[in-house]
Amino acid sequence: MADTPNENNPVFQIQRVYLKDLSLEQPNSPAILLEQDQPSVDIQLSVDTQVVAEGIFEVSVTANVHTKIKDKTVFLVEAKQAGIFEVRHVPEDQMGPILGVACPQIIYPYLRGNVADVVQRGGFPPVHLAEINFQAMYEQQKAQEATLQSANNATLN
Repeated sequence: MADTPNENNPVFQIQRVYLKDLSLEQPNSPAILLEQDQPSVDIQLSVDTQVVAEGIFEVSVTANVHTKIKDKTVFLVEAKQAGIFEVRHVPEDQMGPILGVACPQIIYPYLRGNVADVVQRGGFPPVHLAEINFQAMYEQQKAQEATLQSANNATLN
């Protein structure tokens, strides 16, 4: 007798991974390209989750890469890589780690490649974003939310 699929079995499927937004700005070119000083690089990452439909989520990872020499911008890259994921019949306590850790880990390599590519196409050596521990990032975010919640509860009492 063949096994029949159980409708309550957990489901996790990647529906699509796509580049949602990408921009490169070089406001001080060409003069800044003649500078000999080493640029400083500031990289900011964020993760966002949106409910698309029941059991369907869009998870996006955004990178802002701002490179400066002294106080002048060499280039600014803003990139948002997203994915659509189907997540069903998963215990509620596991949804946060799936959407906040597993999904960003799937999306992030695509974001890294797109950032390196657009920087190189802009005439610069590629910027390779470092590997990210999304588990630690997720836990830090949860700790900050808990601290904020405690502070809000303390002010209400």
